[in-house]
Amino acid sequence: MAESNFVDYVKIYCRSGKGGRGSTHMRREKYVPNGGPDGGDGGRGGHVILRGNRNYWTLLHLKYDRHAMATHGESGSKNKSFGKDGVDKIIEVPCGTVVYNAETGEYICDVTEHGQEVILLKGGRGGQGNWHFKTATRQAPRFAQPGEPMQEMTVIMELKLLADVGLVGLPNAGKSTLLSAVSAAKPKIADYPFTTLEPNLGIVSYRDGKSFVMADIPGIIEGASEGKGLGLRFLRHIERNSLLLFMVPADSDDIRKEYEVLLNELRTFNPEMLDKQRVLAITKSDMLDQELMDEIEPTLPEGIPHLFISSVSGLGISLLKDILWEELNKESNKIEAIVHRPKDVSKLQQELKDMGEDEDLEYEYEEGDEDDDDLDYEYEEEDWEEK
Repeated sequence: MAESNFVDYVKIYCRSGKGGRGSTHMRREKYVPNGGPDGGDGGRGGHVILRGNRNYWTLLHLKYDRHAMATHGESGSKNKSFGKDGVDKIIEVPCGTVVYNAETGEYICDVTEHGQEVILLKGGRGGQGNWHFKTATRQAPRFAQPGEPMQEMTVIMELKLLADVGLVGLPNAGKSTLLSAVSAAKPKIADYPFTTLEPNLGIVSYRDGKSFVMADIPGIIEGASEGKGLGLRFLRHIERNSLLLFMVPADSDDIRKEYEVLLNELRTFNPEMLDKQRVLAITKSDMLDQELMDEIEPTLPEGIPHLFISSVSGLGISLLKDILWEELNKESNKIEAIVHRPKDVSKLQQELKDMGEDEDLEYEYEEGDEDDDDLDYEYEEEDWEEK
């Protein structure tokens, strides 16, 4: 991965701003005896907000910016002047980003659309000034509310690519070759396993100016759901695909068995992926004649569309596009919301280590970060009711 800028997994420290404290100012003005309390409210602390941005396609911009911190709200002042609100910290993320709590593994949110905003951490509310606490029997209160404290959390961000068709197959099944043949994408192609070390996206042109997005997912081997090969690193990208195109080479010893191995890995990783539409393509079929194809046909899995293709000679490519377009537009193939499962805490530390994200993101507070002066006011919950 050293030669690639594709980053789909990062851990960052987030901190919202704390609310500013209310003012205890008493009005002192010439010719205005007994002016009374006029301390203003403190400003709200800044939120930490995630915003979807279709111009990003990886999490690389967060790889070296591990601390996302909003600013604190300012304190209120005299003449019932409100303190300035803290500045929100907006984190731009690519569409398809899923966020988890790095300590508990709990699923937090999912950003899937351009411009979608999710408040990850809320800033603390500003404290009320002393003029709120003036009553008939307490006309000169010399106390005010401190602001609400900030929130902090270390989160894991995972990118799950958004695509219409996902290519699923063992290493060297011809996935990258197919993507390069039907789109303008230029994935790395070679005759050794695990040539593809990162997902590649390509836009496939169809008739009448129509198109769909195809994703080349790195090869899956038996045991990938348990961490073998490239492990779980890229299995999650398949969750976002609307349709799965299984690719098995024609020179495979047992096409049905290879298909079952791929299906079992998906089932082990996330059983919900089996609800997606599936198409089977027998690749490298330019080495077969019609007689061999007729012999192989009865041995193929039942219940899913299948065809013989060759990305080199162009055999079956047009028919493949027709089948994919037809399957994508079926009413039963509409993408439903993905149910994201919490991460297993017992395996989380190993996962972070595998991704190179196991470092502690410590933050040293600056002097005065926790300074609330000498405001000892103890307030009741109802004091925080919205004004």
